[in-house]
Amino acid sequence: MWRSSARAACVVCQHLANGTYGVRGKSPLQKLHLVSRSIHHSRHPLSRFQRLPLRISVQPFSALNHLPLRSSKLLLVKHGSQPHRTFWLARVASRLLKLRYLVLGSAVGGGYTAKKTYDQWKEMVPDLTEYKWIIPDFIWELDEYVDFEKLTKALPDSEDLAKLLPDFDKIGESLRSLSGFLIPGSPGDTAFRATEQGSEAEKQYKKVSDKEKVDQLQEELLRTQLKYQRMLERLEKENKELRKIVLQKDDKGIHQRKLKKSLIDMYSEVLDTLSDYDASYNTHDHLPRVVVVGDQSAGKTSVLEMIAQARIFPRGSGEMMTRSPVKVTLSEGPHHVAMFKDSSREFDLTKEEDLAALRNEIEIRMRKSVSDGCTVSTETISLSVKGPGLQRMVLVDLPGVISTVTSGMAPDTKETIFSISKAYMQNPNAIILCIQDGSVDAERSIVTDLVSQMDPQGKRTIFVLTKVDLAEKNVASPSRIQQIIEGKLFPMKALGYFAVVTGKGNSCESIESIKEYEEEFFQNSKLLKNCMLKAHQVTTRNLSLAVSDCFWKMVRESVEQQADAFKATRFNLETEWKNNYPRLRELDRNELFEKAKNEILDEVISLSQVTPKHWEEILQKTLWDRVSTHVIENIYLPAAQTTNSGTFNTTVDIKLKQWTDKQLPNKAVEVAWETLQEEFARFMTEEKGKEHDDIFDKLKQAVKDESIKRHKWNERAEDSLRVIQHNALEDRSISDKQQWDAAIQFMEETLHSRLKDTESVIEDMVGPDWKKRWLYWVGRTKEQTIRNETKNELEKMIKCNEEHPAYLANDEVTTVRKNLEARGVAVDPCLIKDTWHQVYRRHFLKKALGHCNLCRRGFYYYQRHFVDSELECNDVVLFWRIQRMLGITANTLRQQLTNTEVRRLEKNVKEVLEDFAEDCEKKMKLLTGKRVQLAEDLKKVREIQEKLEVFIEALHQEEK
Repeated sequence: MWRSSARAACVVCQHLANGTYGVRGKSPLQKLHLVSRSIHHSRHPLSRFQRLPLRISVQPFSALNHLPLRSSKLLLVKHGSQPHRTFWLARVASRLLKLRYLVLGSAVGGGYTAKKTYDQWKEMVPDLTEYKWIIPDFIWELDEYVDFEKLTKALPDSEDLAKLLPDFDKIGESLRSLSGFLIPGSPGDTAFRATEQGSEAEKQYKKVSDKEKVDQLQEELLRTQLKYQRMLERLEKENKELRKIVLQKDDKGIHQRKLKKSLIDMYSEVLDTLSDYDASYNTHDHLPRVVVVGDQSAGKTSVLEMIAQARIFPRGSGEMMTRSPVKVTLSEGPHHVAMFKDSSREFDLTKEEDLAALRNEIEIRMRKSVSDGCTVSTETISLSVKGPGLQRMVLVDLPGVISTVTSGMAPDTKETIFSISKAYMQNPNAIILCIQDGSVDAERSIVTDLVSQMDPQGKRTIFVLTKVDLAEKNVASPSRIQQIIEGKLFPMKALGYFAVVTGKGNSCESIESIKEYEEEFFQNSKLLKNCMLKAHQVTTRNLSLAVSDCFWKMVRESVEQQADAFKATRFNLETEWKNNYPRLRELDRNELFEKAKNEILDEVISLSQVTPKHWEEILQKTLWDRVSTHVIENIYLPAAQTTNSGTFNTTVDIKLKQWTDKQLPNKAVEVAWETLQEEFARFMTEEKGKEHDDIFDKLKQAVKDESIKRHKWNERAEDSLRVIQHNALEDRSISDKQQWDAAIQFMEETLHSRLKDTESVIEDMVGPDWKKRWLYWVGRTKEQTIRNETKNELEKMIKCNEEHPAYLANDEVTTVRKNLEARGVAVDPCLIKDTWHQVYRRHFLKKALGHCNLCRRGFYYYQRHFVDSELECNDVVLFWRIQRMLGITANTLRQQLTNTEVRRLEKNVKEVLEDFAEDCEKKMKLLTGKRVQLAEDLKKVREIQEKLEVFIEALHQEEK
């Protein structure tokens, strides 16, 4: 009994130990083994293969941990067919859930595959960053129009995928209910057997629905992938059409493309820089270029156009069209375009409207370059032409040589053309392309003599005979053409001889049609058939190849020598700079202008830092100096002649009102404007010690004058100022003793100043007194003696009547004249009146100063309106009104200056500096001197040397 009980206990323990729930945390499918292990019998033969080791660390996170353990009932399970049913149910549940995870894995795998396919397509697209100049801007901004994030979000995210996962809580409840069916004798046992067929049908339905979801998801992924693929195909197609899109231009022309500079472009830049360089120190421009010379209407321009493969030059019938040298840089490129050196516009030479615009622009530039009274110009027009099949070279088309000056031309036109041609041909490395018209008699040629003078050995001359088709028809002896080509007819020698046809006389013909005509002519020409001409001596194509070969041969032979010459020149200039200006930086004219510009702007800003007190003191003092004479002569003196205070005040009010309405505001604005000019000039011309650079003085003076000339005071300032001044002068109420004393002091200073000036005038009229005559040995003139006698006589009259009015009566003038005549002094009445004016002024000013001293204690009587007092100080009140008006006016003008006018002046200065910066002639005129010229030469020589070194390096790389 005890043994049987022990054996039963061991069985129970073994069953509990083997049937313990375990969870694996690797995948959702492995969690299903928990369910199968919980319903398997521990002694089933297959249980040891399905039971996995327990992992306690994952167990708390299982959704099945709360399944009830029915260990007591499991002990009563009998071994038979029951384990087979338990295993079959677990397999069904496991495979059912495994199908779900297959769907989930397919969805995730499909999304990942689509994303990987998109990345592969993206990597297959070529890197277009280096060709960004080709692709329009909207391609690079595609991500702004196509929302790739939105497309990415269209894929199922983690939340949507989580919805496809099974609800483990519901599965647990279902399995819990299923576990009841597995217990022997339970009512669910029979029900389980009865519902086996229904479960099979339900599984089939779930399989079908899951398969449909997988198909829908795959279709959605496929649609997204196809959408990306179509987008990439469209981008590739647009990329192929971009070259055509670039060639399309608007009305302003094709935009310049940022291409790497070619070898010929580098060389052309060197020539452009040399053309602007003032050759000093015996350094001349000896770099090669092809100089096209010929008689007028010999076909120079046509030959050049055939080489450039475009009708780019203005045309005229017998009229001089080439009025200045035109430098044409030819280079090979994918597009047939032309562009000026100083312009960013490209002319499409495949379009007739662009060709017409180019010809018109060349003609306009030629006419602008010609000075008044001249016919031709020495200024070079630089043009570059690129196109497929063009030979790389630099040609200079010169004005045609003429034999007679016709009406409308300048008298020196012939000599000017000769001097221009000689200047270009005297370059020992220049290739002379001598153009001769074959349809005219050779004896009429002028250019051949000129070329033979410049290159007597013919080592750098290429002779070109044009209009050979007309020559063959008109010349009686074809051997004459042969003699020209062989160099036996002209006294000149040449490196090569060519015969070309540049048209049929119709200016509207295209280059292609002329080429076809030229080839057809030479194929049928007797000159070739009879071996008078060789095949390599005909057609402009052969001419272009020969000229290009000769040009580059000359370049390779001479460019390094030129580089060494400029290197020596640079050394000489740098040595001279170090010896003359050892402590100064090498600033060229533009850099000096920028430095001066900053200094001027700093000085203008200093105006805004002037204190308000300084402004008001200057304005008040200057305004009083300007109006004091008017106040004394026209207001104070006439009012002082009145007999009572009422008349005095009335006269003062009337004259002040008239003065304010007509003159005072305008005078105040003039004073303010002059004060601003003086302060501005003071800051501009003020030397700053050792930092002062006198090289900027002319520029600063010009900027100051031009800024002041452009500046205009605000027109509304006078109207507002008039109201303010009128209100200030109407006020008569002196509030305290301090203002009274200030008015008396102002009056005394003014009267003392006037008295001093009057005495100086009288002294000049009457001459030196007896002290000066004895001390300095000077005497009086006859007129001074007469004036002195007149002054003494008038002073006697004033002593007799100190209240004498300001004007002499006629009888008083007669009395004074007779008294002087009695002493033997003949006096004119006008001289008496003139002397009286100064004598009376001095008498009046002294009297007014005495009255001013009496009024120092008159503020008490003023407060009582001078009632019961014989003292009247109305003149003190007048000067107080004037003083107060001056202070208010100065304050108002100061506000206008600091708030408005200083800023407007600063704006004018900036505009003037901007205008000067764009005017090269102005800068050359204002920034002068040996230091500036030496810095300019240094800059240009360095620039030329650097460009030559870059060109030589590129040339060596091309040769390698």
